[in-house]
Amino acid sequence: MSGESRPAQLCRRYNITTSLLYHWKKQYSRGKFNNEPTGEGALKDRIEKLERLVGKLTLENEFLKRGLQHSLSQSQRNGKSSPLSNTSSGISAGSVD
Repeated sequence: MSGESRPAQLCRRYNITTSLLYHWKKQYSRGKFNNEPTGEGALKDRIEKLERLVGKLTLENEFLKRGLQHSLSQSQRNGKSSPLSNTSSGISAGSVD
């Protein structure tokens, strides 16, 4: 090897764990040390952000579906017409799952 050290050698030389070395390497590739992120690191960051957004939107969607179901069941118990029956959107109480 010409001027390059293996990860185990670096860890012994600087008295750090391999997990810390790989953690730093991951952060570096994502531009966390005031450097330009590598293409792969930037893409991984973008994927993680989008996955978190999908999770958040899924939870919000489920919350709203349950709220609508609750509202529809309350209005049916009270004998009122469905709030969706007068809309032209074509959504019916049966399609909320």
